[in-house]
Formats: sequence, C-alpha cells, structure tokens
Amino acid sequence: MPVPKAELHLHIEGTLEPELAFALAARNGVALPYADTDALREAYRFEDLQSFLNLYYELMTVLRTERDFEDLADAYLARAAAQGVRHAEIFFDPQAHLARGVGMDTVVEGLWRALGRSVETHGVSTRLILCFLRDESAASALATLDAAKPYLDRITGVGLDSAEVGHPPAKFREVYEAAAALGLRRVAHAGEEGPPEYITEALDVLGVERVDHGLRCVEDPALVARLVRERIPLTLCPLSNVRLRTVDTLAAHPLPAMLDAGLMCTVNSDDPAYFGGYAGDTFDAVRDTLGLPPERLRELARNSFLASFLEDDEELRARYLAEVEAYDVGAGVR
Repeated sequence: MPVPKAELHLHIEGTLEPELAFALAARNGVALPYADTDALREAYRFEDLQSFLNLYYELMTVLRTERDFEDLADAYLARAAAQGVRHAEIFFDPQAHLARGVGMDTVVEGLWRALGRSVETHGVSTRLILCFLRDESAASALATLDAAKPYLDRITGVGLDSAEVGHPPAKFREVYEAAAALGLRRVAHAGEEGPPEYITEALDVLGVERVDHGLRCVEDPALVARLVRERIPLTLCPLSNVRLRTVDTLAAHPLPAMLDAGLMCTVNSDDPAYFGGYAGDTFDAVRDTLGLPPERLRELARNSFLASFLEDDEELRARYLAEVEAYDVGAGVR
C-alpha cells in the first residue's frame, strides 16, 4: 500500500496523457500535429518553462465539453488514488479555456462531475482552486473571478500560475483582495523561476497562505527563517523542477536541506503527464535519489495534510493524519 498523502500542487490540465489527448481529439474532431502518441511523448522534452507552456496550451484545444473535463479529472483521480493520494487540491486554468470559447460553466460543471463523486468513486476528497494566468492582465483576472462567482460553492481558493518572470505578484493585488473578500483561500506560484522577492511579495501583498514551489527561498536566509517561523507551507514539485531545468538533477535538489532547516515542505507532481510521474512516483523518486529516511517521508506526508485546506472538516484531517502515523513507511512509499 502507498503512503497516504495529499496532493496540493496539481494542474488538472497537466494530467492530460497522450492517449487521452488523442481520444478527445478524435471525439471532438480536433487535428493534433503529431502522428501518434509516441510522437507526442517525444514532444515532452522541454528546455524551460516557456517551452513546456507552449505545448501545454496547444494540447488544451482537445478539451471542449463537460464530458471532456469530467474524463480528464476522473482519469487523474484514478491514478492518484492508486498512488496513495487521499486528498487532492486541484488547480484549473479557466482563462485558457475562456480564451478559446469554452465557458466557465462547461469547465466547472465538467470537473465537478468527477470531483463531486470522488470520495465514493476513488476514496479521494477534493478541493478546487481557480488559477489566474500571470502573463495575462490583472483586468482579465478580475473578469475571470467575476465569471466564477456563480460557482463559488465549488471553488475553495484562488492561485496564480504560468510564466513567472516579469510578472510579479503585486500585479494581482486587486484580484486577491477581491478573492479574500469572497472568503476564498489564497495560494500563488512564487520562487520557481522568479526571485525570492516574489515569495515575500506573494506573502505580503497577496496574503497567500501557501507558496507553490517556493524553491528559491533558499537563496534568502531571512526569508527561510520567516517561512519556518510562520509555518508557511511550500508545495514543492521535484520532478517538475528537473524537467524544467530549475535544478540540474534530482540528486541536486535542495529538499533535504530545506527539511533540515525546518521548512514545511510538501512534494507534489505539478503536471504529471508532462513531467514523468504522479504523486507516488514523486515520493519514490525523492526517497531513492535523495536518500530520505522513513521519518522524513512520514514528515512529508504529514505536512501535506497539515497544509491542506481542510479547516471545514477537521475530523477528516485528523483521520488522514492518523493514517499517516499508522503507516509503515519503511515498507515502501508509493
């Protein structure tokens, strides 16, 4: 059995496996510029974040109907459950869909068809987090939040993703203030390719409660001390970091040092169809490559539930934490 874990940094569009992409393309009459699934997998060789994003947005064109989004989410949840995920807080990118004529209702209703029955179907509780594209305008983010208002009973929080460099968190101050006024939880990508200052800005200007990635905090000892002191969770994505060249190799990843420093780290899969592994694969990789001892792996699993937005169901959080404590980490991680 895999170690029980929560996944807190997962883009649902990034779970689109080549086989499903071709199936949805056939269903919707979309021509993909690849001969077959093998040719598409070959395209998953990225030089940097932007080269990944180009393919990521290109393949989104196959997602057209509620059924497509339902199938996408259901496929992810089945894989995640098989790898020990008990709770998933799932990002989605409505602006990328709205821009090509797919309405907010289609996206949210489609995803919710799968998420709404996920506990019964997969044994996985879920939360849905609407992400703003930081390389779009602040006005577009505000319009997107407005379009989401009829669905806030299904949306737990807001996030900020896509190309980081040149798009500081402060650009989105107004939309985050509006989200906070609506009672939404707040997270943001910061310190992946952007500098440590973006992490500080996300905390101070956007009021984020978790930092997605946050890898470059290690460059600023005062920031590390603050993150430790305030117990700000970091949703690290080690396999993503390697594939996007944020770190040269997994063996060079600073996760062990970050844990030793007292940072509240979690490990997640980010865009697993593109980056070579789902949540359990990621745990296996950091165990095997970084030599993390069993209690460090238990700490990562424990942190994932402590950092989850489960304040509305503390009994469920306690049950998940009890599963972590009862698990024999030395017997295997996946």
